[in-house]
Amino acid sequence: MTVDVEIICIGNELLIGKIMNTNSHWLATKVTNLGANVQRITVIQDNLSEIAAAINEAKARKQTFIITTGGLGPTFDDMTLQGVARALGRKLEVNPYALEMVKQRCIEYSKRRGWSTDIELTPSRVKMAKFPEKTQPITNPIGTAPGLKVETDGAFLFVLPGVPAEMEAIFTQTIAPLIKQLVGKGVFCQKSIMVKGIIESSLAPLIDQVMAKNEGVYIKSHAAMGTKSNPFTELHMTMRTDEPNPQEKLAKAAKEIAELIETNGGKAVVEPYVLENL
Repeated sequence: MTVDVEIICIGNELLIGKIMNTNSHWLATKVTNLGANVQRITVIQDNLSEIAAAINEAKARKQTFIITTGGLGPTFDDMTLQGVARALGRKLEVNPYALEMVKQRCIEYSKRRGWSTDIELTPSRVKMAKFPEKTQPITNPIGTAPGLKVETDGAFLFVLPGVPAEMEAIFTQTIAPLIKQLVGKGVFCQKSIMVKGIIESSLAPLIDQVMAKNEGVYIKSHAAMGTKSNPFTELHMTMRTDEPNPQEKLAKAAKEIAELIETNGGKAVVEPYVLENL
C-alpha cells in the first residue's frame, strides 16, 4: 500500500528564522525510512485561517497521514487546536481525558521540584485541553500538552507539539507503528556513489540510461559536494518497494552507472549499502 504523508509545521518563529525547522527534517527522515512517501512539507504562521486552510488543502490532496507540529501550548499564539476545529467544522470543548493528562503532568512536574501538588487548573492549563469535539487526545510522555488524533475524510490527522523531544516521543510511540502497519512489507533502501572527474551535465544522460533499465530505482545528483580541495558529485540512489531482494536491484543499478562513469573518464566510489527494514 502506498502511504502518503504531508507535514505541516506551525510557528512564526520558524518563518522569521529564529528557530531552525529541525522537526520537518526529523519527521521526513523517519517517515521515509518507514517506507512511506513524504509528499509535501509546509511551514505556516500561528494564524487560525492559515492553519485551517493548510489542513483542508492537505485533506483535499487525499493524503494518508497529515502531521502538524507546533502551537499546542498555553499562550495566546498557540492556535493549532482552534485551527483544527475550524478545519473540521467542529466546536472546541474541554476534553476530560486531555484535561486529566494536563493535570497529571503538572503534578509530576511539581513533585520533581518539591512544590505543592495542589494544582490549580488555570485558564492557560485548561486551554491545552480544549479539543475539537470527537477527537482523541494522545498522551505526551515528556511534556504537558497532549497531542491529538482524528480520522477525517480518509486521512489520519495527528497534531503534535512543536518541542522536538515531545514531538519525537509521540511520533515514535503512536504514529510510527501505524505507518509501519499500513506500509506492510515495504522497505526503503538507499545507496550513494561519490563521483569525480565528470561534471553533472555529463552525468545526466548516464542517469537517464540506468533509470530506464532499472524500474523503481531513482537517482538524484548533488553537485558541488565535499570541499574546494576535494570536490565531488554525489549520486543518491533510492528505492521504495515491497518486492523481494531490493538490495540486489539497487546494487545492480549502482554497478551499471559506476561502469558508465568509468567508461566516460570519471571515477566512482560506491558507498556501503543502507536498507531500512520494516
